[in-house]
Amino acid sequence: MSREKRFPLFPLALVALPGEEIALHIFEERYRTMIGECIEDGREFGIVWLADDELKPVGCTCAVERVLERLDDGRFNILVRGRRPFRLIQRDDSLAYPAGTIEALADEDEATDPEVGGAARASYAALVVAATDSEPEADLLAGMSAYDMAGTVDFGLAAKQQLLELRSENARLALLTRMLRAALRQLELADRAGERARSNGKVRLR
Repeated sequence: MSREKRFPLFPLALVALPGEEIALHIFEERYRTMIGECIEDGREFGIVWLADDELKPVGCTCAVERVLERLDDGRFNILVRGRRPFRLIQRDDSLAYPAGTIEALADEDEATDPEVGGAARASYAALVVAATDSEPEADLLAGMSAYDMAGTVDFGLAAKQQLLELRSENARLALLTRMLRAALRQLELADRAGERARSNGKVRLR
């Protein structure tokens, strides 16, 4: 596994997945410096879930795709996209912002099980229909990975972290199927209770 030293880290109360788009508001001076350097150098940084003052061991590298807004006081809003999972090996406090040595994480060498993938995509399609009244395009759906599907659904942080830490696409798809079916059940219960407006569904499609 390849390692990178002095890699910029952004501890946050969120979990990023590969392929997921995330809007960030950058206001602290140290992170303004960090993101500014990443933009200038075309470099990635890592988002790591900071849960109960504890950094999770696995995070996701991200790249800045677009600066959405620069404010007069130096704050700015950016759009980033998750790239690849990594393991944090060691913290590095020598820079003006959080950093560390990270190790890229590769998936197991395996073929994707068509039945497992089919079950996940069918569950995802059912949730999309229930939440938005529209069906995902068949060609788009067929090419979506577990990360792609999970990145468009507002799951809890613990569930997303569990997906991020799995090194098997088949395992991710199987877990995602259970998560999607649970979300669909919750949506159906909310409908029956009259607690959810259809225009305010949980699923957001890119």
